[in-house]
Amino acid sequence: MDEGKPGNTGRDFGRVEMEIMKRTCTGRESELADLLLDPASVPAKVRVHVEHCEHCQGELAGLQATMALMDTWESPEPSPYFLTRLDARMREERQAAPEGWWARMRDRFAYGPTLHVRPLAAMALTAVLLLGGGTYLGVSDWDQTTQPSKEAAVVHDLQTLDNNAQLLDQMEAVSTPPDNGD
Repeated sequence: MDEGKPGNTGRDFGRVEMEIMKRTCTGRESELADLLLDPASVPAKVRVHVEHCEHCQGELAGLQATMALMDTWESPEPSPYFLTRLDARMREERQAAPEGWWARMRDRFAYGPTLHVRPLAAMALTAVLLLGGGTYLGVSDWDQTTQPSKEAAVVHDLQTLDNNAQLLDQMEAVSTPPDNGD
């Protein structure tokens, strides 16, 4: 009988506990792997859960079978002539003439030395930046229209001369020594 709950039998309690365990089984795959690889590091709560949960016991048995199968697998030995054949095929591919102009250019950029490409890439980037900057400046100046002067050109010239005359008078006043009443 369950303590604290009248009317529940041990079998009912087991069924309720199993339902709770089924809901908590999700996300336990890493804990099952830890239980398989290093049982001492797994908390006791997880071990108790696995002892009572049929689903987790099945998952653990499947992991154990997979690990046993992986332990029996041996990797195949590589052929002793593998590198020799690979070198021969690479040499043949390098010596074969490309199919056309596009293939030659693609191969030159993909497999050729990259030292001659860097200056070309720098020049191309410079040209793109100059064109882009010039285009931006040209586009941004389109909406700035110059307003024609409301004054006649002659009036503007006379005003400039008058300002210059005033400036010259001020400079002359500053540069001449003051009169001491002599």
